[in-house]
Amino acid sequence: MRFAIVHSKPNIASTNIVKTLKKDNFLPQVPILDTKKDVIYADEFTIKKYPFLKITDILIYASTHKSKKGEPSLCLHAPGNWRSADLGGSSGKVCPTSAFILKYLFQQLNKNAEQAKQENKLDPAYNITMEVTHHGPLIEVPCCFIEIGSSEKQWQDKQASEVIAKTIMSLQNYKKSDYENWIPCIGIGGPHYAPNFNKIQLNSNYAISHIIPEYSLPLTIPMLQQAEQKTTEQIKLALVDWKGCGNSEQRQQTINLLDKFGFKYKRTSNIEK
Repeated sequence: MRFAIVHSKPNIASTNIVKTLKKDNFLPQVPILDTKKDVIYADEFTIKKYPFLKITDILIYASTHKSKKGEPSLCLHAPGNWRSADLGGSSGKVCPTSAFILKYLFQQLNKNAEQAKQENKLDPAYNITMEVTHHGPLIEVPCCFIEIGSSEKQWQDKQASEVIAKTIMSLQNYKKSDYENWIPCIGIGGPHYAPNFNKIQLNSNYAISHIIPEYSLPLTIPMLQQAEQKTTEQIKLALVDWKGCGNSEQRQQTINLLDKFGFKYKRTSNIEK
């Protein structure tokens, strides 16, 4: 497993995560790439500029997470924009990512957070969640965001940084061959924090890469093409959050488009979680 880490110098959580990595978990062979840009606009990490990225399995953006509610959270997601590009990237374009690596990282994140909570090191209020695909930057290298949220109190939390650093460095133990029973999928529907997809990612053999939320519907062929083409693994299935796909007409439109595109699909409600 070859991976690298993006450190955004203006980003508080990013800096604290990287400090923790260098202090306790750092492996010299893991590149840490510094940027002076806000992390959602950090699109300079090209293969032309950094040739070693051509053989990098995943580029990890260590970052802050922000939300209106300000709830403590540790988040994971792929970047990209299904529609407009209000926060970096390009309209209708998403980044490459890996369904298997996202699943592995999410399982490790939950494991590490739960252990830290049991040891009274991490505030039990932290919510561990995936997010749907959203915001920039847009790059050509497989990548994902791993974030501490949702206010400066959490961004400065050393224990949260420890959990994130430990999760990132667990990639040194990742072997794709260990997970041959996983089924690469995309997710469609549901809210931003993807509760149904969280459970599936944790408790089943379905591995989810990009998620297209309800607020980005109606579904389009270009969306499906982006989701499939920008997943490292060959997508086998679309997982549909049926109740999170709008009204009956909108749900049928989603199914019709999947049929037209030749995509097999399964409702999240029919998957044991």
